[in-house]
Amino acid sequence: MNDTDFAFLKELVEAPSPSGYEQPAQRIMRRELEPVADEVTTDVMGNVIARIAAAGEGAPRLMLAGHCDEIGFMVKYVDDAGFIFFSPIGGVDAHLVPGQRVLIHGTGGPVLGVVGKKPIHMMETKERETVVKFKAMFIDIGCSSRSEVEALVAIGDPVTLKVGLERLQGDRVISRAFDDKMGAFIVARVLQEVRRRGAPPVELYGVSTVQEEVGLRGGATSVYGIDPDIGIAVEVGFATDFPEVDKKELGEFKVGSGPILSRGANVNPALFELLMECARDEKIPVQVMAQARATGTDANVIQLSRGGVAAALVSVPLRYMHTPVELLSLSDLENTVRLLTALVYRIRDRGQFIPN
Repeated sequence: MNDTDFAFLKELVEAPSPSGYEQPAQRIMRRELEPVADEVTTDVMGNVIARIAAAGEGAPRLMLAGHCDEIGFMVKYVDDAGFIFFSPIGGVDAHLVPGQRVLIHGTGGPVLGVVGKKPIHMMETKERETVVKFKAMFIDIGCSSRSEVEALVAIGDPVTLKVGLERLQGDRVISRAFDDKMGAFIVARVLQEVRRRGAPPVELYGVSTVQEEVGLRGGATSVYGIDPDIGIAVEVGFATDFPEVDKKELGEFKVGSGPILSRGANVNPALFELLMECARDEKIPVQVMAQARATGTDANVIQLSRGGVAAALVSVPLRYMHTPVELLSLSDLENTVRLLTALVYRIRDRGQFIPN
């Protein structure tokens, strides 16, 4: 990955964007997409939709979607002593929250705080054996009264963990919120590559969706508005190449071994085969995940929109999902961009995705 693309990825994943508060990330997406797209719009939900026109008339519509929202918190209540109580946004692991530095994103700018709880020395034996409930945690920003806090923070302000993107060894990187701003990044990169290569045989829509972590909401509304013939969700997938993971239950998926292609009821079989063909011809490593049910991603709502859409799910293997140290390989991102770009130029017509 070159320095320009890495800087874009870093800026995007570090921008605060809990579900319902995505516009700091979406402003970055609009900035990156406007130079390459024929049209960039933002709908009433906050989805950013970029379109590149097809080379000819009557072309099939292809939608690529990655959600830009992340898990986080929301300010709920401030007590008289200036301690801030909060609620999780999305699937936050309560084990990991105490002791974290956080940023509260108020109208006057970010406010630094720490998540506090009763020290272990003051806990009963039974308390030590259970997860601390969110209602027993609080944020301390150093104020001593409610009025001091209210001068800086308002009820409903979003909160994110104060961590960002860092390099490990090789091409491995860690950050909060790779789920799924990494997917939005890939969508933008595919549109950049398509613009560089020339007009595609499809009407191409790249979408940075919102509110996926609270119910696939932006994916549902954007696919309805676009009404695509083919739709692909770009997501993170569970890597299983670390201790204490049951590969018999999930399968074997390794960081650095290429994108994961889902196969099952949520995925159009002809589209899956076309993705596999692209991978073989372009010599792109891929991994296949068997998923017997709906995937729980934007691919689910894409498939079921209107009269049905030829859907697929392409995922990047990720360790430690929904933690402050999500880990992935930059080569997997690049290979996913290559795979999806190749796919764009292999779609001929709507009829090739009718099962037979």
